[in-house]
Amino acid sequence: MKAAEAAPSGPPLPEEADLVRHAKFGDHDAFARLYDGYVERVYRYIYFRVEDDLTAEDLTSQVFLKAWENLGRYQPGGLFLAWLYTIARNTVIDHYRTRKQMVPLEEVSSLAVEKDGLEKRMEIQYDIEGLRTGLQQLTDDQQQVLILRFIVQMSTKEIARMMGKREGAIRALQMRALQALAKCMGQEVSL
Repeated sequence: MKAAEAAPSGPPLPEEADLVRHAKFGDHDAFARLYDGYVERVYRYIYFRVEDDLTAEDLTSQVFLKAWENLGRYQPGGLFLAWLYTIARNTVIDHYRTRKQMVPLEEVSSLAVEKDGLEKRMEIQYDIEGLRTGLQQLTDDQQQVLILRFIVQMSTKEIARMMGKREGAIRALQMRALQALAKCMGQEVSL
């Protein structure tokens, strides 16, 4: 699973409420459809918060296992994907809490199409590695806002609802996060 292969962010699955209801009654196929519909989005969310793609894959699996085990606690009426992002956020936090030392970034797998050539792939790898490193230097809230807004492509309104903040606070947090990220990456920023 690669970040570039991730499905575009979009609205919830049209049959989400029915699938969740069936999954709560133990329907494995319904949960599998929820998994198929959301795994790439959850993976992409985690990918930029951890040090390598294998860890992102492992944590994504843990998120869906936790979701299955705790499905009875999910409250209908909310967005199932937002609930998954909350589980993902907590899983990433737990991952870093339980680690004794940071592992250096491993080589990011190729994100470019083969015809783009080695130089282009190396440039993309370098940019992705720099972005990951920069994101990891931000506060948890700053990371979450930038990842949800620009990688997962959620709207400011959706992020505000998910984080329990006002839209204006999310926009301000996003601006400060972008400034901090630019500083971490050694770039000038003009917002």
